[in-house]
This record gives sequence, structure tokens and C-alpha cells, in this order.
Amino acid sequence: MFHTAIVYPGRKDLAAILHRLREAGYPLTGASDHGVSEALYLDDPDGNGVELYWDKPREEWPKKPDGSLEMYTRPLDLVSLLKEIR
Repeated sequence: MFHTAIVYPGRKDLAAILHRLREAGYPLTGASDHGVSEALYLDDPDGNGVELYWDKPREEWPKKPDGSLEMYTRPLDLVSLLKEIR
């Protein structure tokens, strides 16, 4: 198993869990914008990888000039994410 993934219904929900993790002092191992989703990565207390994410609306997914899906991995703007709950 590579990791466990938990999907949240919306960006605000992902922002709320990020806020809770920060308040608890729980470290992230990464945070990425994949074009189709935004994800937070951390390890559980046993060292297993955990991905917390939400899927962007399909109409916002990036497309290549030929119309096919263009996924990528870019740093997730955590400040922007947290603004969802402020």
C-alpha cells in the first residue's frame, strides 16, 4: 500500500482540516495542486502515508490544446486555501 486517501466534499472542507492540523501542530509532508484536485499529505502515527484531498469541479480541470486532460503537480498555496474559512 502506498497511502490512504480521503476525499473531502469541497475546498472549504480541506481548508478546515488544514486549519485543525496546524492548530494541533501536526506536520504535513507535502501539499500539491494537481490541476484536477488539491491535496495535503501527511504520515499517520505509524508512519503510513495519508492523502487528504478534494476534487475540483470538472469544468475547472486543465485541458491541453487537443482537449485532453492535463494533470500536473504544483505547490499548493496554503495561504489561499486557508482563506476559504476566514
